[in-house]
Amino acid sequence: MSKIWFITGASRGFGRQWTEAALDRGDSVVATARDTATLDDLVAAHGDRVLPLRLDVTDRAAAFDAVAKGHAHFGRLDVIVNNAGYGQFGAVEELSEEELRGVIETNLFGAVWVTQAAIPYLREQGSGHILQVSSIGGITAYPNVGAYNASKWALEGISQALAGEVAPFGIKVTLIEPDSFATGFGGSSSAKFAEPHPAYDPLREALGDFQGSLQVGGDPVASATAVLELVDLDEPPLRQFFGSQPLTTATKDYESRLTTWQAGQDHAVRAGGGF
Repeated sequence: MSKIWFITGASRGFGRQWTEAALDRGDSVVATARDTATLDDLVAAHGDRVLPLRLDVTDRAAAFDAVAKGHAHFGRLDVIVNNAGYGQFGAVEELSEEELRGVIETNLFGAVWVTQAAIPYLREQGSGHILQVSSIGGITAYPNVGAYNASKWALEGISQALAGEVAPFGIKVTLIEPDSFATGFGGSSSAKFAEPHPAYDPLREALGDFQGSLQVGGDPVASATAVLELVDLDEPPLRQFFGSQPLTTATKDYESRLTTWQAGQDHAVRAGGGF
């Protein structure tokens, strides 16, 4: 049976590729973007199987309205993809309040608002799959992207809790954790940059072209095949890497954490606590 998708950030990157893939296989998509003109070609090609909706995910009322319109138009929702987001670059000291709040409002709160809006419909129908687009930066952290890491770590935590809450209703949750893909992430059109402080110039020099490396890598088209396979699974995983490198990164990071925790266990016991 064909599926009904609700995809945020459908105008470019993963959102665009996954929207096209879903439509190409005969599914229907509520495709949201800040500028729906970017979706005109999809409407021309696929007709009423595409419902383009303007949406700024940081607007909670607008998110609820968009989800309601999508459900009313197609009669159900099967796959919710929280893809809208952007990168924020800058050392922690360099970040303004506006910059830090902005990336968290979009990457975390935006996903939460859409999720909250969709759950009642999914719960009523007894099924549904929520895909939260996280990042390898959601389980590890890198200098100069701490604000982005914070937004994705928070998304990871709330989504893991969510998965346990909605499982009794037949709703699945998957965190997709990509490595670098050629989606334009890190470019001036999809990222923001704090005012640099000269104290961190040596750090940026040491990092080299870290920003540029985020704009190349895996093929977003290949990711579309992977996401279609994921949503067709009867028992999808809570977490799924996209790309060949995240497992290596995660293994080294978690081995380091375990070593640190084990070395400090005597101190932990002396601190007391427990249930």
